[in-house]
Amino acid sequence: MSNIRVFVIDDSAVVRKILTEQLNKAPGIEVIGAAQDPIFAESKMKSNWPDVIVLDVEMPRMDGITFLKKIMAEHPTPVVMCSTLTAKGSQKGIQALSAGAIDVVEKPKMNLNENLAASSSSVVQAVKNAAKANVKAKSKPARAAKPYSPSAVPSKQTADAVLSTVATRGVLQPMVAIGTSTGGTQALEQVLPHLPKNTLPILIVQHMPAKFTSAFAERLNNICQITVREAADLDPILPGQALIAPGGQHMYIDTKRGNRCVTVRDGPPVNRHKPSADVLFRSIAKISARQTLGIIMTGMGDDGAVGLNELRAAGAETVGQNKDTCIVYGMPAVAFKLGAVQKQVPLQGIAQEIINFSAKYLK
Repeated sequence: MSNIRVFVIDDSAVVRKILTEQLNKAPGIEVIGAAQDPIFAESKMKSNWPDVIVLDVEMPRMDGITFLKKIMAEHPTPVVMCSTLTAKGSQKGIQALSAGAIDVVEKPKMNLNENLAASSSSVVQAVKNAAKANVKAKSKPARAAKPYSPSAVPSKQTADAVLSTVATRGVLQPMVAIGTSTGGTQALEQVLPHLPKNTLPILIVQHMPAKFTSAFAERLNNICQITVREAADLDPILPGQALIAPGGQHMYIDTKRGNRCVTVRDGPPVNRHKPSADVLFRSIAKISARQTLGIIMTGMGDDGAVGLNELRAAGAETVGQNKDTCIVYGMPAVAFKLGAVQKQVPLQGIAQEIINFSAKYLK
């Protein structure tokens, strides 16, 4: 396989130097150029277009988000945004993800030489993940996920540790549970705004840093008819409302605390993620899933596949986003191969699936 060809755009010479050095050290990655702003970068990239762009947010002459939108319109390319994740930065980060960025990685505000080099592994992994993404999901088939094998099934042990105190009896109200990751911010923005106020409660796990989920929920709330909020412990599960699991914490249902509210707790990562879709899905399956619609959408890895399979076995209806419309056909692919997905539908059809399911229970 050829190297992943990367172009770095950042107005700081120090950042360009460190990122270039760290990325070039990583096996399978080659930095083919760097520039201090998008205007210089575009002229350089025309003759040698990269596989992945690492892009700063705030730069002179043209900011990163403006350039990101331009790239996605003219020459769709996987982009990793590199930003200082302040409160303001989290808003910018959400804008970047919504505009098509595959990931946003944190750039330290102080001691760049030391701290940026120390955190380079996150940039390297983000670049590798971005290289697998299908940024033209609407116009061409997505790349296939890795072949499924039994060893790829996520272990239940860690999820069991999180859910060890969850009651296994009770009757839940009808609801929708969604798990998604890479590309999910864009996908959810194409689903939730199409839902009417008269919609079943929705619980969402979107893999996202802690600083992002509140800003993401606020953004969705501003464009949706339903209410969208970042979940807090003991939040009620209500029709016409979507709760998004906060970054860095798991969200699940435990009838010991009342079956009409969510539990939000810290705990070990599950399938490398916190929050984890498996934790949410399995908590519902342990109690009562017959009135649940489980949905797994675009995302890297396999989180949610085992949980969705348990939901289906417990009587839930299950849907997976189809390959052609996924930015990364990873999570839905593993779930489908496990037999967890009853029906695969395009992204454009997921809102209708929720509406149809809601109509069975809401008058």
